[in-house]
Amino acid sequence: MSSHTPEDPRRTIPPVSRLLADAALQPLVRVYGVEAVTVQVRAELEAARAALAEAAGRPQGFDVARLAEAVERRLVECWGDSARRVINATGVFLHTNLGRAPLDREVIAELLPLLDASTDVELDLGSGRRSDRNRRAELLLAGLVGAESALVVNNNAAAIFLILAAFAGGASGASGGRREVVVSRGELVEIGGSFRIPDILAAAGARLVEVGTTNRTRLADYRRACGPQTALLLKVHPSNYRVRGFTSAVSAEELVGLGRELGLAVVVDEGSGLLRPSDRPQLRDHSSLSELVASGVTLACGSGDKLLGGPQAGLICGGAEPVATLRRHPLYRALRPSRQVLVALESTLRRHLRRDPLPIDRLWDDDGTLAARLERMAPVCGAAIEQREAFVGGGAAPDAPIPGPVLVLHDGGRLAERLRRAPAPVTPVLAYVRDDCTILDLRTVDPRDDDELAASLAWARGGEAEPPSAALAAAGSAVGEGGS
Repeated sequence: MSSHTPEDPRRTIPPVSRLLADAALQPLVRVYGVEAVTVQVRAELEAARAALAEAAGRPQGFDVARLAEAVERRLVECWGDSARRVINATGVFLHTNLGRAPLDREVIAELLPLLDASTDVELDLGSGRRSDRNRRAELLLAGLVGAESALVVNNNAAAIFLILAAFAGGASGASGGRREVVVSRGELVEIGGSFRIPDILAAAGARLVEVGTTNRTRLADYRRACGPQTALLLKVHPSNYRVRGFTSAVSAEELVGLGRELGLAVVVDEGSGLLRPSDRPQLRDHSSLSELVASGVTLACGSGDKLLGGPQAGLICGGAEPVATLRRHPLYRALRPSRQVLVALESTLRRHLRRDPLPIDRLWDDDGTLAARLERMAPVCGAAIEQREAFVGGGAAPDAPIPGPVLVLHDGGRLAERLRRAPAPVTPVLAYVRDDCTILDLRTVDPRDDDELAASLAWARGGEAEPPSAALAAAGSAVGEGGS
């Protein structure tokens, strides 16, 4: 009779070098780097050794796939790679860094049941035949702005790119080889992310012809620049800047008149997706897509995720034949939006059709609750209520502030930084710092998020040692039904 001592199960753990070379961990090494992965692998192995030591005498194997999952969780937590929900209290409603327009929650409710199911996105249920995936959104868009036709692509930069490629992109363009695009020097803008009008013209195969000066451009400047190689006249919304003082610009209506006289297409990049003229003081001078269509422009384009209040999309409106030219262009298929975007856009456009209020209306329309919300929230963070300015954002009305009451802490901006760095499960809050004060503007916060905001404020004022759960409980008792 012989005795046998079982092997120590900890010996089944491979060396770190072999684990790092394993196929299960290689994707993590490529994304996070070998040093970061090595640190987390060693931490996981310490826990694994302890667990295997307790299993002495029982046969065990080492699961590399499970190790990889645990290491990935550690890396995501340390690096903060996962997108997080934040509360926008910056007073800039269409905040590009925060995703611009938040979707209306009723739109989200309509979208959610379609995310995990098949939809009739390109199918006519009546005939059982294939149909146009964009048909619903484009019919709504055309009807809302009074256009003969409309097209939807994945963003407004794509809209401009497609138009330029189709009408001024060399011999294959709709203008038969004419490539020159005439633009005022005052409209050669750079939009966020170093997106420049001259660069996209070049990328589309068009040739830029600048007219006028930075501050003054006249119709005669356009006329002199037009010639046999001119493909179209382009007018661009100046977005995040304004030139004041000794200035002049040519209106869309004037360009349309010149275009008709010379037989040239006129394209206007409205930028912000304003469907109809607005009576808001900050937007009265902002041309809407319906006004541009009525003026006779060949095509007008704008964004879906700005003043429209929908998902990121490029909206193109105009005549039936110019839109058909875009639809036939090879680039169009590469620029089409996803079905999720189309469903969200369709739902948002139906809200515009019914003239239902959208989240952005909170900037102007106080239903009497803002004062009460501020009064409830002020003691949670020790703030005073003062008058400050909010802005539309997203390139709309950059020099037209919207005055109103906000929460102000004269704290050197310390609370703003702490709110931004809040760890899960506390929700980060984006405030802003001005004149050494932390400022929170509730006009850009959905009232239904007030309890969540209060919890974050209570945590931020509670000190480093206070666990998030305690802050959440404290905030709930301090604010009560603040989110109602």
